[in-house]
Amino acid sequence: MPHFSGCFKWLVYNRAVPSLIQEGPQCGLVALWMAGSLLSLSQDVSLERIVQVALERGYTAQGEMFSAADMAQLAEEVFQCRAELLSGGLEGENRGRILRHLTAGCPLLLPYPSHAQRPLEVSRLLLGLRDGALGPACQEDEQIPGLFRPGPACPPPAPEDVLEIYLLSKQGKSWRPQLWNYRQAHESNAQLMDFCPKRAGDGKVYVVPAGGVRAGLCGKTVLLHPRTTQSALPQPAGPPPAAER
Repeated sequence: MPHFSGCFKWLVYNRAVPSLIQEGPQCGLVALWMAGSLLSLSQDVSLERIVQVALERGYTAQGEMFSAADMAQLAEEVFQCRAELLSGGLEGENRGRILRHLTAGCPLLLPYPSHAQRPLEVSRLLLGLRDGALGPACQEDEQIPGLFRPGPACPPPAPEDVLEIYLLSKQGKSWRPQLWNYRQAHESNAQLMDFCPKRAGDGKVYVVPAGGVRAGLCGKTVLLHPRTTQSALPQPAGPPPAAER
């Protein structure tokens, strides 16, 4: 857990995300509803509508989603957004892309292993910065000393100033947001290898892609963009990969 004191400051990119508790194996669809609601500016898309479309397209049988590619297609259809599917995890070339996406205020879906291989909705970012790296447009939180929020037109921090990265997420099993160390989230996402034994033995039918969970979820991330940015998000100079400590 980060401490809001010490040798560097914390910069949080935070957007209010609605919560919804799932019923049955709908964790992926609930996460999509939470993420997509941030981009649905002209219509109110219900969870029931998302489930209906997923069933009609053959993406799911019980509400489960074991294919990030199917999730991306579903997102584009129900939210009229643009979905970008990344492979290879959160590190390497994907790190800068993901951080630019989050600092631009857009959400993503990140699968992680549990007893049910559930995904997270991620739309918030917490960066630990070297002391003195904050720009004048950043505003300190009134209740938490050492925690800052970017002001209007505040540029992302420079690469050499980023020391720590945390993802703030929600999922359908809890009302509370979760805080993930970025490296741990990457490692967790890379562990999605096998179908959940509990589900495999429950006698129900599930839609699993060719190649199984490894092919459908391992190392995958789905970035959701507003349809108005079809060409791509603007490419500001940061925040790139965090500096090695």
